[in-house]
Amino acid sequence: MTSQLPTGAAGQGSTGATGATVSPPVATRVRPPGRGRRRLTLRGRRQVVGAVLAAPAVAMITVFFLVPLALTFYMSLNQWSLLGVHTWIGFDNYSRAFSDANFRDAFIFTLEYTAVVTPVLFIIGLGLALLVRRPRRGARFFQSVYFMPVVIGFAASSFLWLYMGQPGLGPLFDLFRRVGLTGPDTNWFAAKGSALLYVTASIAWKIVGMQMLLLLAGLQSIPVEVEEAARIDGAGRWQSFRYITLPLLRPTLALVLVFSVAGSLLAFDQFYIMTNGGPNNETITAVYQIYRVSFVQFQLGYGAALSVLLMIVLAAVSAVQLMLLRNTDHN
Repeated sequence: MTSQLPTGAAGQGSTGATGATVSPPVATRVRPPGRGRRRLTLRGRRQVVGAVLAAPAVAMITVFFLVPLALTFYMSLNQWSLLGVHTWIGFDNYSRAFSDANFRDAFIFTLEYTAVVTPVLFIIGLGLALLVRRPRRGARFFQSVYFMPVVIGFAASSFLWLYMGQPGLGPLFDLFRRVGLTGPDTNWFAAKGSALLYVTASIAWKIVGMQMLLLLAGLQSIPVEVEEAARIDGAGRWQSFRYITLPLLRPTLALVLVFSVAGSLLAFDQFYIMTNGGPNNETITAVYQIYRVSFVQFQLGYGAALSVLLMIVLAAVSAVQLMLLRNTDHN
């Protein structure tokens, strides 16, 4: 006589003749063949496309930055004249740089110029940005007027200011003479102080439009509601600017200061054209001294060593500025 096994609910096991519980087969999800392979292929295609799109930028950075940088460092380890065979001398060029009085004086003057021109650019640029920030009649026009000198090249603007400041010839010098601010025999390029101030004025005229544009972008990114709330709470203009505008403007300030300091440390065109290093070689910047060593005295190896040292100083100054502003932002 045959016995029938009772049927239970789905998912329950049945007991066989031996007493062991037999579980029903579990339904498994079968992956269609080739689906995982298709996903990997699609991901690989995206990676290949990304690599192809990034390849031109990587090639340009390699060809125009990494390779010249490596060649410059290699040249700095050699006595490399313009003609003839170069000789390996190790780090002798760097030891010479630390004992070179001419480069030390040029670097000190570069720091003086940076300390003078950086706050001038920042104060005037921030003032102009605050002036044209609000939408009022003529704001767009003045933004364009203030920015126009930026598109002029450094060489062209330097020659322009050199002409305007010539004694007895330049219109700017004649204007100052007529209002009694200078004498007829005064030469602004004959003294280090007056030459530095005159070059600073020319650079402010040339660069302040870019500073204004960057700071204006930062000011316009600040929500108007925040300043209105502070005004409702009784904060004055100075309090609102100090405790709200400046803290929220900190990332833009970091960018502006890094650009300004780096550009000042690399100053060359304005002093080469307007002062020619005078008087008595007192307005020679670090880049100007590197130019003289490399292309006047033809000591390319020593000039390469000075370039590497200046690059290290630039990287260190920029890193310190960004670190200080970032720490202040976190606090």
